[in-house]
Amino acid sequence: MFRSFPAFLGLLALAGCSQLPPQAPATPAPPAVCPAAQSCPACPVCPTVEPPKPAEKPLQAADWNDLPSWTEDDPSPAFTAFVASCRSLERQAHWKPVCASARELTDTTNAALRAWFEGQFQPWALVNPDGSRNGLITGYYEPILKGSRQRSKAFANPVFGPPEDMIVVDLAELYPELKHLRLRGRIEGRKLVPYYSRAEWGPQESKRSPEALLWIDDAIDLFFMQIQGSGQIMLTDGSRVRLNYADQNGHPYRAIGRWLIDRGEMKAEQASMQNIKAWAKANPSRMTEMLNANPSLVFFRELPVEGSGPQGAMGLPLTPERSLAVDPRHVPLGAPIWLATTRPNSEQALTRLMLGQDTGGAIRGVVRGDFYWGSGVEAGNQAGKMRQQGRMWVLLPRGYRPPGS
Repeated sequence: MFRSFPAFLGLLALAGCSQLPPQAPATPAPPAVCPAAQSCPACPVCPTVEPPKPAEKPLQAADWNDLPSWTEDDPSPAFTAFVASCRSLERQAHWKPVCASARELTDTTNAALRAWFEGQFQPWALVNPDGSRNGLITGYYEPILKGSRQRSKAFANPVFGPPEDMIVVDLAELYPELKHLRLRGRIEGRKLVPYYSRAEWGPQESKRSPEALLWIDDAIDLFFMQIQGSGQIMLTDGSRVRLNYADQNGHPYRAIGRWLIDRGEMKAEQASMQNIKAWAKANPSRMTEMLNANPSLVFFRELPVEGSGPQGAMGLPLTPERSLAVDPRHVPLGAPIWLATTRPNSEQALTRLMLGQDTGGAIRGVVRGDFYWGSGVEAGNQAGKMRQQGRMWVLLPRGYRPPGS
């Protein structure tokens, strides 16, 4: 693959091509002279070089009729979640009037709520840089795990909060254009070096064991809780606590399903959470190798079990089947989103009004969403199977023209 357009032109020139674009005209070559009784080779046919197309705008104005099945959804759960999001949204001037109107609304029938959304918002289609409008929609949930306050043979897998020696640098404070980016590392001598990867963290656990928040009975369940970002823990005394995402080690997320596929352990269509867990139980000697394929490591904080779900990126409880994790570089957190996708492993339509209330390390791109299914086993079954294609429209206050539109 060519790194750049200028490099591509240079390679064409070295090949003897004279058909270059206007910004890089070629010097005509002297006529070829062939020895007697020898024919001149044919001049090579050079392809026309087209400059790369500019990326499509990620937000494009749409009409309410563009939203599939808009009139068939019950908007009340999303409206309730939106009012909760207003605690954060109304700090921004263009959201304040909409939030005030939402709090004053008295008629909350489906028809009235739908009319309110249509009067207050303009839908914007989310569009990928290549102009396509479909993207990946996955699912996540809040697992319920077994744990203990004390380490034992049955509970040998520690859960940690953010380590004291991890340095977090908010790059936006130095470079505003790097909003949403943070640098995580540790001090080694006089240098700031990357923080421990998952594999490097393993030897650290024994010396840091007094710092563990809790101890979990199953390593693969703990790993998937890190991917989900939260979980409920049933303790040995019968009580429950919630562990919520607190920080991450700064390493990129790598899907262990891809690791298994690349090694021929399973086919792409088999790489569900359930099948990965089954593989781990059948291959205990290789489980650590598999887990270390993902260098990303999540640290937690302990919270009481209350509200409709764990806290998302806005610090608000998530709403089962109405909260969506998005990429905040393209979708404002707290904004309503119309999602058109299909149910897990199915062609059955799943279209509904959602709220972009969360983020995730693997949620990158314009048309990219992670559907929050709720807590427990059934939610996990749905989330683990969900890898669908879908389209998204973000609803923004009328009169507001978002960046990138």
